[in-house]
Amino acid sequence: MFVIEEELKKLPAKPGVYLMHDEKDEIIYVGKAISLKNRVRQYFQSSRNKGAKIEQMVTHITRFEYIVTDSELEALVLECNLIKEHRPKYNTMLMDDKSYPFIKVTVNEAYPRVMMARRMVKDKAKYFGPYTSMTAVKDTIELIRKLYHVRSCRRNLPRDAGKERPCLYYHIKQCDAPCQGYISQEAYQKSIDEVLRFLGGSYEGILKELEEKMLAASEEMEFERAIEYRELISSVKQIAQKQKITNTGGEDRDIIALAREREDAVVQVFFIRGGRLIGRDHFYLKLAEGDEESEILASFIKQFYAGTPYIPGELMLPQEIEEQEIIEEWLGGKRGHRVHLRVPKKGEKEKLVELAAKNAEMVLSKDKERLKREEGRTIGAVKEIEKLLNLSGIVRMEAFDISNTNGFASVGSMIVYEKGKPKRNDYRKFKIKGVKGADDYASMQEVLTRRFQHGMQEQKEGKELGSFNVFPDLILMDGGKGQVNVALEVLDKLKLTIPVCGMVKDDRHRTRGLYYQNTELPIDRNSEGFRLITRIQDEAHRFAIEFHRKLRSQGQVHSILDDIPSIGPARRKALMKNYASLEELKSAEIEELRKIPSMDEKAAKSVYYFFRGEKEKK
Repeated sequence: MFVIEEELKKLPAKPGVYLMHDEKDEIIYVGKAISLKNRVRQYFQSSRNKGAKIEQMVTHITRFEYIVTDSELEALVLECNLIKEHRPKYNTMLMDDKSYPFIKVTVNEAYPRVMMARRMVKDKAKYFGPYTSMTAVKDTIELIRKLYHVRSCRRNLPRDAGKERPCLYYHIKQCDAPCQGYISQEAYQKSIDEVLRFLGGSYEGILKELEEKMLAASEEMEFERAIEYRELISSVKQIAQKQKITNTGGEDRDIIALAREREDAVVQVFFIRGGRLIGRDHFYLKLAEGDEESEILASFIKQFYAGTPYIPGELMLPQEIEEQEIIEEWLGGKRGHRVHLRVPKKGEKEKLVELAAKNAEMVLSKDKERLKREEGRTIGAVKEIEKLLNLSGIVRMEAFDISNTNGFASVGSMIVYEKGKPKRNDYRKFKIKGVKGADDYASMQEVLTRRFQHGMQEQKEGKELGSFNVFPDLILMDGGKGQVNVALEVLDKLKLTIPVCGMVKDDRHRTRGLYYQNTELPIDRNSEGFRLITRIQDEAHRFAIEFHRKLRSQGQVHSILDDIPSIGPARRKALMKNYASLEELKSAEIEELRKIPSMDEKAAKSVYYFFRGEKEKK
């Protein structure tokens, strides 16, 4: 038994991370401390003014655990990782998980390429960005090809020069074909130097050159070529306009500001690279009651920059934040150079922070109603289902479905919804291995058994949290009493206790209610709970069918009918339509087979003798 008073006495006076658990043993808060002994004890001292958020949280704590680290910096890194993994209720949570593309120039190659990159790695290439718009990156790369004719292929040059014909980009005059030796390495390098200047924000030279070429083409009456140059000039000016000049020097910095209202907050970030505003983005946060703005900003910085591939040399903030020095040290370690967190008091930098704050307020105001509707569709819908089933604490729901083509090839699907939203990374597909024919109950029994046995094995081995070792709070079956009983039998054999609910459809294949504990429960068709159940049911069905079709298109599900001479796609389809299983087809006589549309006598005999291991008799 965990006695908090006794365990507090055992806390070490060392840096580390602490995790607070509630009565369900869920982690509700993760924090770090220079001294675990001092920090954790503060939560349970009645004389301290802890604030509404901490006061409420403490009432739910049934036990705590801690991990000792060698330094406060190590504790901060571990805290970031644990918050991302467990998403505790009382931590300020970043709701968005965005990634930003870069433009990469492979200057370490003999004939460099220009391409989009998802992340920045130490590979001696030059990276520009990150950009907030994927479209802007693609448009910029396309424009660079038109202007400088650099290659995009993966050929190893000059080793593979002349081995293959030039590609389409050479024929449309967007590549000078170094793969054929049509341009020297020195001349090609000059083009790359121009590309680097262009990506660095120097547009004057290329604009002047294009204007001269446009005028020359006009004077020579080559109007089509002149129009091409005019369009290129327009494209360059559009790119230049997007990268507006700021008066903050030529450094890289992010401008960060916050707007909040009750439990919702929006953080706006302006991305400035080389003194140019290359983009901006906003992020939603879910707050706990009583969070201070300095806490919110600190939590955002730790969560956002733990995952972003690029960290600038300076973050401009609207106010001082908690743990500023240790956060600067952590960011500097990730960047490889010192990072400063500053609060500008006057001038252009202060105006940029104010502008970011106004943008955050506009986004929050505009999206407030949308966020409420979204919460109704997700968390609100889950609460309706909880009320209908008399359950509580439903976070993760798993739905299963079987798809087959008259039993010739069966597959199963598992889809996952968490907090009313699909968690597609946890979806799983199953090829049915031990069931012959169209037996949906036996197929479902196999899928569920494999799913939970796999999860139990992963739990036993102590593997990291994944799609199998996290069990659902509710299982949803695509059907009524029969499918629910199959699931309950599997769980009973494995000694697992998980609520199972059937999604019952009417004669028109529309959801009409839920089957739970031997009772069919009607559900309001106009409710968000009903709409969520319908979405889950449709998604499970779609995912199973899509997997089945994909396997057939790739030839991975090889029907035995594919091997029968004289049976092509049309006849194969006709056979599958007329026979519920292979066993029925194997016992069919020639005359019976002959009656099927599109089957002539030769095809009927071919099927008949194929299943009897005989050659067709003449």
